[in-house]
Amino acid sequence: MTSSTIQPVLIAGQWRSSDHDKTFQATDPNKNELLDQTFPISNWSDCDAALDAAAAAAIELRKLPSAKIAEFLNAYADRIDAAKESLVEAAFAETGLAKSPRLADVELPRTSNQLRAAAAACQSGDWAMATIDTKAGIRSCFESLGPVCVFGPNNFPFAFGSVSGGDFAAAIAAGNPVIGKANSSHPETTRLFAEIALEALKQTGLPLATVQLIYRSSHADGERLVADPRLSATGYTGSRSAGLKLKAAAETAGKQIYLELSSVNPVAITPAALKERGDALAEEFVGSVLMGSGQFCTNPGMILLIDCDESEDFIDAVKERFEAAGSGTLLSPAVANSLSASVKKLCGIGATLVTGGGDPAADRCAYANTLLRADGADFLKDPEGYQTEAFGNATLLVVADDLDELTQVIRQLEGNLTGSIYTESGDADEDAYQAIEFELKPKVGRLLNDKMPTGVAVSPAMNHGGPYPATGHPGFTAVGVPASLVRFAKLTSFDNIRGNRLPELLRDKNPTGKTWRLVDGDWTQADLA
Repeated sequence: MTSSTIQPVLIAGQWRSSDHDKTFQATDPNKNELLDQTFPISNWSDCDAALDAAAAAAIELRKLPSAKIAEFLNAYADRIDAAKESLVEAAFAETGLAKSPRLADVELPRTSNQLRAAAAACQSGDWAMATIDTKAGIRSCFESLGPVCVFGPNNFPFAFGSVSGGDFAAAIAAGNPVIGKANSSHPETTRLFAEIALEALKQTGLPLATVQLIYRSSHADGERLVADPRLSATGYTGSRSAGLKLKAAAETAGKQIYLELSSVNPVAITPAALKERGDALAEEFVGSVLMGSGQFCTNPGMILLIDCDESEDFIDAVKERFEAAGSGTLLSPAVANSLSASVKKLCGIGATLVTGGGDPAADRCAYANTLLRADGADFLKDPEGYQTEAFGNATLLVVADDLDELTQVIRQLEGNLTGSIYTESGDADEDAYQAIEFELKPKVGRLLNDKMPTGVAVSPAMNHGGPYPATGHPGFTAVGVPASLVRFAKLTSFDNIRGNRLPELLRDKNPTGKTWRLVDGDWTQADLA
C-alpha cells in the first residue's frame, strides 16, 4: 500500500515539499513487501537549494568556537539515545536487522558514542594536529574544508548513516555542514535521525542548514552533486560500480571523495592451526560469516587453506554448520538478487558449490547459506573473477596445494579492508606466518592474527580502510577518531603571522624556540624540525 503523503526533504532548516517527478518506497525484507511511506526522488533543484544553504552554513560555522560544534554533537547523541525505541522500530521494519541485540544494544550505542567521541576531539582540538615551530616562525593545523555530502550504506542504518554515522560525525566535528543522501533501503530511519538532528541544532544554536537531507536523486544528479563547486568533499559507502562513477565525476572536478567499495576480507588458516583446533575454528568462522546474514563490510568472504586432511575436515565441519543454521534475512530484494548473481558467476567460472546456492526465497529477502570451493591453480587462472564479492551469507574457500601456491594466491588479491592469519598457538608456524604476512599486509588496511575480522572497534587506532577497491584512498580511515576527521579538513600553514591574528590553537603556549605539538590537550615538544 502506498501512503498518499510524500515525505518532505530537509533543506535550509525547513521540512519542505520536494521538487520531484518520481517516488520510491522501501521494502520490509521480512515480508518482501513495500512499506507504506512514500519518498521523493529529488530533481536537481533540491540539490541546488541544499548546496546554497550548506555554503552559507559553512561560513557561519567558521565563526563559531569548536566548543559550540561539540555541544551540538553531544546534544544530538543524547537525543538519539532518548529516541531509541522509535529508531529501532523504523530500522527493523526497513532492514530486518534484529531489534536486540543488533540495533538496540550494539549499533545504536555505538552511534551515539562515536558522536560523543567526535565531540571530544572537536573540543580538544587534538585532531587538528596543531604544530608550532617558533624558530622558523611557522605554524600549522587542520581546519574545516566546507560542505560535505555523505552517502549512507544499506547495512548500517545507524552507525554509518548519512546523517548519523561515522562520516557524518567526522565531517561535523571538523567544522563542516553535511548534506545527507539517504540510502533507499532505510529512508524512514534516516528521516527520523534528521528530525532529531534538527532539534539538536535548534537547541544549541548552530546554523540550521548544518544538517540537510535528500533521500534520493537520479544517478546523473548524484554525479553532478559530488562535482559541484559549492561542495568540498564526499563520503560514500556502497557498491563499487556506483561509487566509481561518483569518483570519476568528483575527481574530474577536482573534488575529494572518500569511498568504501568492496572487500572479500581473506582469512588464511594454516594446517597446524587446523590440526590444533580445527573444530573450534569452524565454529568461530561460521559465527562470523553468518553474523547479520553476512552483511558486514568486513565479512570473511574468502578462506585460504592448504590442501591436507585437516582442511577437508574443516570444510566438512563448516558445511554441516551452514546447513544446520537457518538463513537470515537480507536487507532488501536487491541484496538477495545480487548475492544470487554473484554465486552463479563464481560457479560459472569454475567454483564448486559445497552447499547452498540456488535462487532467493520468495516470501522474504533471504538466500541459502552458501559455501563454494576452488583450487589454488584455478584461482590463479582467473583471480579477478574469483574475487567477485558475494555480499551476504556466502563464502569462497580457496584450497592451495602448498604454502608457495598460497602466497601466489595472496599476491593476486585486490585491496581489502582486512586480512586475517590463523596459526598454531606455539612457534611451529612462525615461518609460514612470516611468508603469508609478507604478501598479505600490503593488500589490507587492517591485519589480524587469530581473530575474525567482523568487528570494527571504534578506537583511535582503528583503520577501517585499505587499498583499492576496499576504498578509494589507502591513506585514510572511516572509523577511528581523531584520524577520520582529517578527511574533511585542509592543512593550513601560517608563516610569520602576528600572534593575535593566529587561530587560538596556534598561539604561543611554549615560546621556547622549539617545535611543539598539541597532544591529548597538552603542548609537548615533538621532534619535527
